[in-house]
Amino acid sequence: MKGKFITFEGSECCGKSTQSKLLYEYLKRKRRKVIFLREPGGTAISEAIRGLLLDPGNTAMAGETELLLYMASRAQTVREVIKPALEKGVIVVCDRFLDSTVVYQGYGLGMDIGLIRKLGAFATQGITPDLTILLELPLRDALNNICRKKDRIENRSFAYHRRVKNGYLSLARKEPKRIKIVRLADDKSETQKAIRRLVEDIL
Repeated sequence: MKGKFITFEGSECCGKSTQSKLLYEYLKRKRRKVIFLREPGGTAISEAIRGLLLDPGNTAMAGETELLLYMASRAQTVREVIKPALEKGVIVVCDRFLDSTVVYQGYGLGMDIGLIRKLGAFATQGITPDLTILLELPLRDALNNICRKKDRIENRSFAYHRRVKNGYLSLARKEPKRIKIVRLADDKSETQKAIRRLVEDIL
């Protein structure tokens, strides 16, 4: 692939959306060819799936259904947007990717991580990020940042979200070259500076 694939990960309300968009705007100002995506989402089909996944009314959704819907959304985004962009030399900045499914459905719901990785390899066509920024914020602080109606995933127990966070830290220990932990500073611009230094290293 000619382009670079940069993903952002972390627990709920840790600042991923803000920091990933700030990076996207920075790269645009630097006249880089860059696109921004969120997961689940990024295409019409993927956004429709997102609605199903996050709707707090869908309380009867089985874990298996949840897992497969995330993979379906990802497969569509990879085929329709991510792979073509990378082949053209575009930088792709994505708010969440396969690591989210490994930790939310694997560590969080206790589903088979080996199976998740096999499904993930199929859904992503083997595409993996060149760099993953894992944003670190104390879990209670992150969950307290939610000031709107919670979605279906955010509504889960503190114990669930703790398993998710521990899952992320486990992945970071296993893949230190790809996954870089960035602790949120009080000033979001300081956090962004740390992120930009990591990104410049791979560009």
